[in-house]
Amino acid sequence: MYYAVRSPTSEDDGLRYFVAGLIIKIFTEKGAYAPGFALSFAAGAMIFVVVEELVPESQRGGNTDLATGGAMIGFAAMMLLDVAFG
Repeated sequence: MYYAVRSPTSEDDGLRYFVAGLIIKIFTEKGAYAPGFALSFAAGAMIFVVVEELVPESQRGGNTDLATGGAMIGFAAMMLLDVAFG
C-alpha cells in the first residue's frame, strides 16, 4: 500500500505565504520607495561583482580598487545622463 509522505512544514506553507504577503503589503504601503531602493542596491551589488570578478582585464595592473571604482562611477554617470536626457 502506498502512503503519501508529507513534509513536516506542508501544513504551514499557506500560512507562511499569507504572512509574508501581508508584511510585503505593509512595507510597500508605508514606504512606496522601499522596493525601488532595495532593487537598486541589488543592482549595484551585481555590477560590482561583474566588474570585480568577470572583467579580469581591468584588474591586471594591480589597481583593482581604482578600476572597480572607475567602472562604478562611470556607470553612475551614464545612468545620470540617461535620466537627464532620456
